[in-house]
Amino acid sequence: MANESVMKVLKKNAMLIVLVLVFIFFTVMTSGQMFEAMQFNALITQNAYVFVLAAGMLMCMLTGGNIDLSCGSFVCFLGAIGGILMNVKQMNPGVSIVVMLIIGVIYGCALGYLIAYVNIPPWIATLAGYLAFRGWGTALLSANSSTGSISLAAQKGFLAIFSGKIFSTPPGKLNVICVVVGIIACVIVVVTQFMSRANKVKKGYEVDSMGALVIRCVLACAAIMLFAYKLAMAGGIPTVLLWVVAIVLIYDFITSRTTMGRYFYTIGGNSEATRLSGVDTRKIMFLAYLNMAVLTAITTYIVAARFQAANSTAGTYYEMDAIAACVVGGVSAYGGAGNIFGMVVGATLIGVINLGMSLMGVDANWQKVVKGVVLLAAVVFDILADKKNSTK
Repeated sequence: MANESVMKVLKKNAMLIVLVLVFIFFTVMTSGQMFEAMQFNALITQNAYVFVLAAGMLMCMLTGGNIDLSCGSFVCFLGAIGGILMNVKQMNPGVSIVVMLIIGVIYGCALGYLIAYVNIPPWIATLAGYLAFRGWGTALLSANSSTGSISLAAQKGFLAIFSGKIFSTPPGKLNVICVVVGIIACVIVVVTQFMSRANKVKKGYEVDSMGALVIRCVLACAAIMLFAYKLAMAGGIPTVLLWVVAIVLIYDFITSRTTMGRYFYTIGGNSEATRLSGVDTRKIMFLAYLNMAVLTAITTYIVAARFQAANSTAGTYYEMDAIAACVVGGVSAYGGAGNIFGMVVGATLIGVINLGMSLMGVDANWQKVVKGVVLLAAVVFDILADKKNSTK
């Protein structure tokens, strides 16, 4: 019985264990460089787009394994629009942000309508966007800049919101605010975990043992404080981390605590049964792609601020990283299964692989090979685990 419990815990946290092992591997291979404070900061700033896009991709995949191939190209297109508005037309950054969001909503509505109400297969509808928006964005940049890139370095307010730091201090000097925020986060996690367990016990649900809960809380707090300390030594909390945390918490609430969130799961599990039970499945599908477009707009702000420019290469392969983060994080390729926590683990793993291989100087082509193998391994593991469970 004890062995079965251990195996259950290991299986349940397989990808989290893999993440830790991969991080240790890259730390050793880079002679400790991966463990430096600035690399923890880079892990967030360079891979924030994965977390944001993966949150949207999760909602699409829950509806039946559907994906959005156009999000990366749409980042390029929206970035070009933003660059033209802020730099060429000298429009107020706040107004430009709103205009970009409105364009994102319009595209999301159009895409959602075609998929949900015209019944165009998602991969075809989004493949059209994948091709069209990359070409359109590149054409706009070429027409408004001789270099094919529009600088946003002068937009200080825009950069501060999406790529600045909270209570910034010089790198190498301990940022006390970071440590305090880490402690507060630990308290919130512990209180939330114990309240959740008490609520489940009250309702008669199966729960983990108190010992397992304590161990999980200790490990979570250790990870949070390590991250907080590293960011404290790297100069402060990146504003992009606030965006990522806010989006993760919002979508965790939607998927786990709202009726609408449960509909996404039920559609992925059995769309016809869900429709017959009175749920408007087309509306849910429409919302999935509208939501994806809105998160793509937010991703555009983050990416443009990070590079301080709008350029034609922005968003390249972003859709693949988002899909990989979801699948590696345990989101079913067939829909109906997966959660935000798993997606975060998957996105972090993709980010660690990106950063680790870059530090090692691995060729970009081989980086794609490695991520492809990781993605395939995650899918195979998921399928084999499902088959094993079905035979019991």
